[in-house]
Amino acid sequence: MRKAHASTGATEAREISKPDEQWREELTPLQYAVLRQAHTERPFTGEYVHNHSDGSYRCAGCGTKLFSSDAKFDSGTGWPSFDEPAVAEAVELRPDNSLFMRRTEVVCRRCGGHLGHVFNDGPTTTGQRYCINSCSLAFEPAAAGQEQGGGEAGQPGPADS
Repeated sequence: MRKAHASTGATEAREISKPDEQWREELTPLQYAVLRQAHTERPFTGEYVHNHSDGSYRCAGCGTKLFSSDAKFDSGTGWPSFDEPAVAEAVELRPDNSLFMRRTEVVCRRCGGHLGHVFNDGPTTTGQRYCINSCSLAFEPAAAGQEQGGGEAGQPGPADS
């Protein structure tokens, strides 16, 4: 597990703000390290790298809908990759110059959790590759007959309320 930078401390007020102690209780140790301390899970070890089921990917910290399986592709990098968020406003992009690299960090706008990074080398028409840590996501399978994109975008589902 690599550490991208010291903290995902928000510079603005978040809709969901919890004390560090509460995050530690609610998240697994790996989720805490990635979502709250901006670490990176090891490549090819995540639960969703090879997931090809239809559904939505939500923030493991707060339940916000972030990505759709329709936007997922196999990048061969070892992390789930998407060409765009399900709802652009659900994620925040910010410069990350840690580890002697220039990258763009992707965080959940609602809780400030570190999700991964976005790169401009994607194979689709968007040209983007959102490289996201599996442990920062929770997969919600599509219900039988349910079309992708259904429900209130960017908000937690009924099970998350």
